Amino acid sequence: MSYNWQQKDWPEFTYNLLPAEDDLLLFAEKAGHISGILKTLPEDEQTEAIIEMMVSEAIKTSAIEGEFLSRKDVMSSIKNNLGLHEKLVLVKDKRAEGIGKIMVDVRNTYKNTLTTQQLFGWHTMLLGESSKINVGKWRTHQEPMQVVSGAIGREKIHFEAPPSAKVPEEMERFMLWFNESMPGGNREIKKAPVRAAIAHLFFETIHPFEDGNGRIGRAAAEKALSQGMGRPVLLSLSRTIEANKKAYYEALEQAQKSNEISNWVTYFVKTTLDAQIQAEREIDFILKKAKFFDRFKNALNDRQLIVIKRILQEGPSGFEGGMDARKYVALTRVSKATATRDMQYLKDIGVFMQWGDGKGRSTKYQVNI
Repeated sequence: MSYNWQQKDWPEFTYNLLPAEDDLLLFAEKAGHISGILKTLPEDEQTEAIIEMMVSEAIKTSAIEGEFLSRKDVMSSIKNNLGLHEKLVLVKDKRAEGIGKIMVDVRNTYKNTLTTQQLFGWHTMLLGESSKINVGKWRTHQEPMQVVSGAIGREKIHFEAPPSAKVPEEMERFMLWFNESMPGGNREIKKAPVRAAIAHLFFETIHPFEDGNGRIGRAAAEKALSQGMGRPVLLSLSRTIEANKKAYYEALEQAQKSNEISNWVTYFVKTTLDAQIQAEREIDFILKKAKFFDRFKNALNDRQLIVIKRILQEGPSGFEGGMDARKYVALTRVSKATATRDMQYLKDIGVFMQWGDGKGRSTKYQVNI
């Protein structure tokens, strides 16, 4: 069996957009709707929506690769790099610091052409200094670059990338295609999700770095989406991919066997649409939160605000298992009696609603957003 890069038509990808047509239309509709909603939000809420999406993308693109980062560290890194802290907050986890830097750079430079310098910069941001691998450079090792799974001695090879000696040439070809296919280019691809699908597959096939290819390849796909939409994209592609990693890896593996990539494009467009739908839900939730706090701003004390904001960090579904007196005490350091009175008060004014069938000491609540 030969891989796509070993075939005579590489990298002249062909595809049929008919199976993805409805999803492409719906994506364009949803993207326009989100843009309209965002403009109606106050500046603080707009910033919150942007940061929430960037944090989600940073955390999930790392999780796909088996790295599980602290939300607090990632948030601090992104806010540092957006200049939203009065003074820089120390981020101890260098992985969180690096992925936060990439998220901000992708957003700030989306209009620019893609260059070797930018890719090397992303790689350096992601991995920092390392004595184990070449950082900010194409891979140069002689052994094959393979994607494998299974126990030692019984590995299954899913894909083998071009040898290291071919990487500089292949990456020049990739960047030429990327820049010529952007809006206004000689080979413009007008449908942003289609171009993002090809960009990601093209990059992952070359696998130009010793490590970090998945995360940087998804950043390139996000850049392609943003260029096609004419604004920084507001969605988390990686969150949707991470929710079903098996489907992602299977689709990628199949796409790397041929340069006829209709199935891959259909899969990726659907994934992008799902990410856009999720983003629409999140922005709707942020809008509801803004109205909620405006309604109750004069009815809540500081400790009640701490609890409510913490619950709402979990999204529309709130705390798993609901809020009870034990959790309230843990968050506020008040007595159990005060916690019980607070929760009853919040229920009486309509901030809390009862969750589940518990009664008495086992009564649990969620925020009535």
